[in-house]
Amino acid sequence: MSHFTWIDGIIVGLYLLATMIAGIKVRKYVGKVEHFLVAGREMNVYLGIASLAATEFGIVTCMYTAQNGYDKGFAGATPGFLAALAMLLVGLTGFCIKPLRDSGSITIPELFQKRYGSNVRWMSGVVIVLGGLLNMGVFLRVGGEFLVHTIGFEPKYLVITMATLIIGVSIYTIMGGMLSVLVTDFLQFVVMSGGLLVITALILWKVGWTALVGAVETHYHAGGFNPFVNETMGWQYVLFNAILAVATVLTWQTVVVRVLAAKDTRTGRKVYTGTSFFLVCRFLIPGIWGIAALATVPAAAVSKHTLDAMPMFLSTIVPTGLMGIIVAAMLAADMSTDSSYMLTWGSVIYNDIMAPFRKGQWSEKRGLRWNRMIIACIGVFLLFFGLIYQPKTDLWTYLGVTGSIYLSSMSVLLIACCYWKKANNWGAIGAIAFGATIPVLNLTLERNPQVYVQLADLFHVTTKKLPYCLGISSYVIAALAMITGSLLKPASEKPAETVEVRQEAKV
Repeated sequence: MSHFTWIDGIIVGLYLLATMIAGIKVRKYVGKVEHFLVAGREMNVYLGIASLAATEFGIVTCMYTAQNGYDKGFAGATPGFLAALAMLLVGLTGFCIKPLRDSGSITIPELFQKRYGSNVRWMSGVVIVLGGLLNMGVFLRVGGEFLVHTIGFEPKYLVITMATLIIGVSIYTIMGGMLSVLVTDFLQFVVMSGGLLVITALILWKVGWTALVGAVETHYHAGGFNPFVNETMGWQYVLFNAILAVATVLTWQTVVVRVLAAKDTRTGRKVYTGTSFFLVCRFLIPGIWGIAALATVPAAAVSKHTLDAMPMFLSTIVPTGLMGIIVAAMLAADMSTDSSYMLTWGSVIYNDIMAPFRKGQWSEKRGLRWNRMIIACIGVFLLFFGLIYQPKTDLWTYLGVTGSIYLSSMSVLLIACCYWKKANNWGAIGAIAFGATIPVLNLTLERNPQVYVQLADLFHVTTKKLPYCLGISSYVIAALAMITGSLLKPASEKPAETVEVRQEAKV
């Protein structure tokens, strides 16, 4: 039985009210599209770190990392260590993000137009939005299910919970854009960090570290600590997540937008290095919560869906009063993630997909109106998609596959754009087409178990490892398509140049 009471409800209500007021009050500072999308490029290091950390930890993050802990033990935190290493190295070296920020672009496709042409910019925008919205499509339902289980609502209230979440987030995002996101992210980062530490301390006190380690050893043996010997992971899992980590750091728009919104390149790089260690925490800490559920919640209670194990566990262990703080912290994390993602995909739709259809230079007022309409439409999509679609795999694998729809090609395009003079639009188009095909094929075929088993046999792996093999293939094929297409195209009269010179973005 949940310990959530009216006292907790008041705590959550006051927090939500404070967040909404803070987010809406910055509306008066939004007078241009650039203010709305990249906060006028005035973000400093500390605000950038808080904003990026808050964005990259939502309820959905907490749920899939806890599920990894429940299903894989401590080895489930492997993606977090790989992501932290990738972000640290990119931040220290400036690999790709330096020329990207120096170009003055608002989005990655805008940079690609300077190198590959307008058609590639438009195609990049389409594939980014396709992968991004499919990826984000499950966020709202997962957040709603967390709240329903934790608070103790009946399942019939899931739709109301989801609708309330998306309406609240949409209001302040539509009003203030990136300025609202940065301001509320800072508040949410403080609340979220406190909540994470309090829950973890409570678990270690009530369950104990020895019980956590013992549960992992009992259920998964050595595979609970070493991903290479885990029967559901193996080298395929590690390699896929290593590639995914690099591609995400370089081209995941919600991450990269912090670099684009930074005061300068140096600030953007410091944001990366400062945030890198948090990526370990975001996998390891909720993973411990999932392991605690493994040690205490009866298997029969979660046999249908291991994603629900962690919130079921929290609903019984967290006392009244503290439960309100915890729910507020999780709402903080979820609102931060949802607002940033909605703004990110909306900016790509407006800045890149709609670019060929905007006749002449639009006024700032008209541009802001369209951006706000796009975000409202994304909110409606998230509500309905979350209600009708449920992934067939564990949540982290689903997010990796849908993200690779565009990460596989965009990472290749960005690296080639910055450092390979022979790269051209033939190679870029090939990389986009081939890179997106395999992840989409994977999402389609997993709905047909018989065909999926036959495909797994071709790779000589289990169906659990097949998504990782297909994921690796999507990046390899995208790279080969870029190289082949670029070399096949006849030499142009004007040689291509790597993007190094700063240019002012035009919206």
